[in-house]
Amino acid sequence: MHWRERAACLYVEDPDLFFPIGHSGPTLEQIEEAKAICGRCPVMEQCLNWAVWVEQVEGIWGGTTESERRAIRRLEARRAARTRVSTVA
Repeated sequence: MHWRERAACLYVEDPDLFFPIGHSGPTLEQIEEAKAICGRCPVMEQCLNWAVWVEQVEGIWGGTTESERRAIRRLEARRAARTRVSTVA
């Protein structure tokens, strides 16, 4: 069974919950609600790994927003760069 078939978001009445528009006001409540569902999801880690790997830019994936995933990608890039430098030295 593919991880997506076990995702908690499949059983949410309104899938748009995971695609908030904006970053303030009522949207913050929507983001928190989506993240709460992710927090109970048995495949949250796989979802996040996939979203980071494919550079998914829209929506809540693996309990993270677009900006949180960008930060993860930047951190991973810095770690990879340090690893390359330390193996060359």
